[in-house]
Amino acid sequence: MAEERRTRNTERTRRAVLDAATQVILARGAAVTLDQVASVAGVSKSGLVHHFGSRDQLVIAVVEDVQERFRETVLSYLDLSENYPGKMLRAYVRALCAGRSDAEAAHDVTSAAIWIGLHAIPAVAAVAEKHSAWWSEQFAVDGLSNERIQIVRRAAEGVVVATMHGEEDVVSIATARRLLLELATDGTFPTPI
Repeated sequence: MAEERRTRNTERTRRAVLDAATQVILARGAAVTLDQVASVAGVSKSGLVHHFGSRDQLVIAVVEDVQERFRETVLSYLDLSENYPGKMLRAYVRALCAGRSDAEAAHDVTSAAIWIGLHAIPAVAAVAEKHSAWWSEQFAVDGLSNERIQIVRRAAEGVVVATMHGEEDVVSIATARRLLLELATDGTFPTPI
């Protein structure tokens, strides 16, 4: 019983540190320090180092965690009843164009300007490349052309970035989502009435 409690506390502390580190990185970028993360997480710096070892190891764990949470978010939008090409791409669009309240995981993973500074750590770049390759593989086996995948994927990513900057409202997000889903289904925009 004591071992189970210790495991739960370890997991809870690790989750708190990852969440705090994500928050600090999104606010400060590559200038993140262990002291800042420990303060936001409500743990000691030595406790943080106990869980992650070093700043680089923490950053790598954050990038991996953000990527995994985003993957889970997209998969939650996957509609297995759609028995035609583009199923995974449509789930990606739905996740990214979900609107302000649902877009936290998408925001974290698409905050490219912040993450770019972290790519100086070779293992961070490797994590990002691994996940990008995974998405590319998933889309490639989904039955759509590479050109359509590229346009829809990058447009959906652009919508979430614009949303996070307050440049899109609920109506424009819904419109973009509808149009991108159309492109990820049959490749055409519906004709306006």
